[in-house]
Amino acid sequence: MNASSSFSSALAEGPIDERKFVVALARGLELLRAFRPGETLLGNRDFVERTGLPKATVNRLAYTLTVLGYLRFDELLGKYALDAGVLSLGFALLSGTDTLELARPHMRVFAREVGAAVSLGCRDGLDVIYLDTIRSETALTLGLASGSRLSMLTSSMGRAYLAVQPLDVRTALFAELEKAAGADGPAQVAAAKREIEIFAREGVCYSFRDWHDDVNAVAVPFREPRERRWLVLSCSGPASSMGPEVFRERVAPLLKSLARRLGETV
Repeated sequence: MNASSSFSSALAEGPIDERKFVVALARGLELLRAFRPGETLLGNRDFVERTGLPKATVNRLAYTLTVLGYLRFDELLGKYALDAGVLSLGFALLSGTDTLELARPHMRVFAREVGAAVSLGCRDGLDVIYLDTIRSETALTLGLASGSRLSMLTSSMGRAYLAVQPLDVRTALFAELEKAAGADGPAQVAAAKREIEIFAREGVCYSFRDWHDDVNAVAVPFREPRERRWLVLSCSGPASSMGPEVFRERVAPLLKSLARRLGETV
């Protein structure tokens, strides 16, 4: 199998029965994942660079996704945009997540009490994706919203997810993440491993200015009661006014308490 990074990250979750695995479908989904927050248009060259797929394959997949309503082709610019089919899938996910509905009122109270932003997210390939974010009226942190993606290595949310994975899964993910991060990979992996050591003592993972120069964050993973998948709560705020001690002494205990109300924690 000529696997892309997402194929490899899927393998990291456990053995795959290749008789049942549809490579063409996986490749089509890779094109949809190529869009990053804030991007509205991508061309074939962008798809090739981000997926590693041959240009001819990209052409066929993009055409198929356009016919099915997941992409829209702008003939004037010669580029593709996400279409309504993707939006409908996203709404189906969010409306079907009972934990999200349960979490929202608690997140609102938390955001007001702490004066920061609180987010709920899950893993998506080699990233973590935000399912929802609620900010206090005074929060000055970056405006990450539903659908925003962050590196699993540099974000507190991603590190918290890694911390609760079985050792063999975590090891395989680290190898893929280091490769995907390029020259910065070894340093990012080392930093993430240090945070996982902290998780073993404190039950949380931090990210102090690691993914943005003026953002500090803390995250706590919990397992959904019904679907049994790992979700992650995170709280982020401006590093200029919310230093590491604020997160360690005040925010982390409150976030751990909230996670315990929503599911099973470590």
